[in-house]
Parts: sequence; structure tokens; C-alpha cells
Amino acid sequence: MANRPDYTGDVSPGGATDVRELEHLVIRKIAVSEMSNNTYLLTCRATGEQLLIDAADDPARLGTLIREGTGSLDHLVTTHQHWDHVRALSELVAAFHPRTHAGRDDADALPVRPDVRLVQGDRVTVGQCDLHVIHLRGHTPGSVALAYADPAGHTHLFTGDTLFPGGVGATTSYEYQSFDSLIEDVTTRLFGVYDDNTWVYPGHGGDTTLGVERPHLNEWRERGW
Repeated sequence: MANRPDYTGDVSPGGATDVRELEHLVIRKIAVSEMSNNTYLLTCRATGEQLLIDAADDPARLGTLIREGTGSLDHLVTTHQHWDHVRALSELVAAFHPRTHAGRDDADALPVRPDVRLVQGDRVTVGQCDLHVIHLRGHTPGSVALAYADPAGHTHLFTGDTLFPGGVGATTSYEYQSFDSLIEDVTTRLFGVYDDNTWVYPGHGGDTTLGVERPHLNEWRERGW
């Protein structure tokens, strides 16, 4: 099945789920909390296996999201350690018992230690769909993005708080953060690998594409954020 034409990627806390239907994978997006965190549910069409990206908040709403799919939760990936992305992590793990994944260098800061500590080049498999792990240093030491290369279309990139419309993630709030590191990794590991049609699903706000953002890379470097 092709992408639903009504998918926009624009969601708000308390609002409806936005659904994108690919040939092999269904992507559901919602926003939760006063921070308007995005949570994504990925469902393999062939097997019904599901993967949740960032149990940010509101476990009741996230439970409803999971049931909007197949009702099971097989995998849960945390993109990074920041508190606003993990507030429902413990409750969802207790309720659904998924296999948990997070970047190796953020793992020990999480309220639930992950079953799998991810590094650059790893793969997370949900049913018959593979997602490739990209380690992006600078927003946190262990931030990870996930890339799904749709065989019937373009790549879908889930970036957490490393890349947004208009720039990279914040790098001034914690001692461990580094703009230089983040812009370098985003440039080489995202823009240097994936083409302009790659769709970007960030940790907050609306979606974008690498093609929309690519012309502004030098501008971001010059401004330093």
C-alpha cells in the first residue's frame, strides 16, 4: 500500500494519531506532554511485530497507540537519555515487556537499563523490516537515529533530538554536549549517506527532508547552533 495522502507529520498533544502507510511498514506518530514529544510506533505489515521509538510520557496514551496497531510491543528504542524522552519508559516496559534498545553511551543514564546497547552500524529488526542504527554524538554521548530504507520508496530517518527542521539539536545545556561533534556527525553520517528524498522524523515538532535542510548546513556551522 502506498503512503496515505493525508499524512502530514503535524501532531499535537491530545490530538489524533497521524498514520503513514508504506508497503511493508506502517508508521504512526503522536505527540505527548507539555514538551510536545513525538513518539513513533512502527508496525511490520507481514508479521504484526511493533517497535516504539521514545516512551516520552503519558503511558495511557502510548498504550492506546500500541493497541491502534496490533496490540503487542516487541521492541522499544530510546533515542537518547534526556528526561523528557523516557518518562513512560518504566511503565511501558512493565506493561508490555518489549526488548529494549538504547545507545551504549546513554544506557546507564536511563531509568530502565536496555537489553541491547546500540552502536554505530547496528541493526534493529521489527518483523521483516530492518532499521539501521546511526550514532550521532553531541546532543548526548549516546544519541542514536534509526534509518529504514523502504524498498518501494525513500529512506525514513528517525532522528530523536539530533536533527530538526532548521538545525541540529541543542548543545548548550549540559557539559557533555558539543555542537562541533553533532554537526560533524549529522553532516557525515546523515547528509553524507542519505539522499535528498530522505524523510526526517524528529523528536519534537513537524517532519522535514534532508533535501530541505541540506542547503543550510554551512549556515548552521557558521552560527554555531
